[in-house]
Amino acid sequence: MEYRELYEWGVCQLCGAGIAESSLDARLLLEEVCGTDRNDLLVHADREVAAGQRDRYTDFILQRKSRIPLQQIVGYQEFMGLRFAVNGDVLIPRQDTEILVEEALRQLHDGMRILDLCTGSGCILLSLLHYSNDCIGVGSDISPKALETAAANAQALSLEASFVQGDLFEKIEGKFDFIVSNPPYIPTRVIPTLMEEVREHEPAAALDGGADGLSFYRRIVGEAGTYLHPGGMLFFEIGCEQAEVVTGLMEQAGFEDVEVCKDFAGLDRVVSGRYPGRPR
Repeated sequence: MEYRELYEWGVCQLCGAGIAESSLDARLLLEEVCGTDRNDLLVHADREVAAGQRDRYTDFILQRKSRIPLQQIVGYQEFMGLRFAVNGDVLIPRQDTEILVEEALRQLHDGMRILDLCTGSGCILLSLLHYSNDCIGVGSDISPKALETAAANAQALSLEASFVQGDLFEKIEGKFDFIVSNPPYIPTRVIPTLMEEVREHEPAAALDGGADGLSFYRRIVGEAGTYLHPGGMLFFEIGCEQAEVVTGLMEQAGFEDVEVCKDFAGLDRVVSGRYPGRPR
């Protein structure tokens, strides 16, 4: 079967299954299988695809038809210019989360100690370590399988980080200059309304933020002062309607210089603040 013919078959299959971006997903999966890029569809459309590649592509398309996320099918996602392994045990890194990393990098200095709560794939912590020098990173997550993925990502990126299995601060020792977190923040009642790719194939524990979506923010803000050096920073990713409440929680806990940063769509996405006291 020729390259374009196989691509058009994939588009037809995904479109018929109601996949929103059927053309894009069909192309990306074909490029993954064949080791090609989008130019091949234009200049080498008549090339014959090997039987093994054709069979693998068919399997990929069938998986995508069943609403398995594309990133889980290929096994990775690009984030902050780096490649992170992903699977059903971790959230797929989103572009909006890059805002959290970029805002943290504005304040991060070489040699600082960073704690990443709800680390998942490790994409936030490992990106911060990659784009800084001599920082020490600790990632915490309640899921042992998520931590296996994070550790594998650290190894693949040749980065050193410590990963601790526990409920938020449960097994954390010492103090930090930075605490960063993209915690579960979707209200429980909203989970059943999420698109099937998210609802059925990403870990529920990494999505469910309790009745109002704010339970993890309350817990983290309430305990963060114990683990921050004076002048240390706390950075959160938030849901787009949570800025006012999270800002209030941080200010009530004594955090200073609390700021809200918007994402690429102009929606509130990051809240940050400084723990009172002179930086060490």
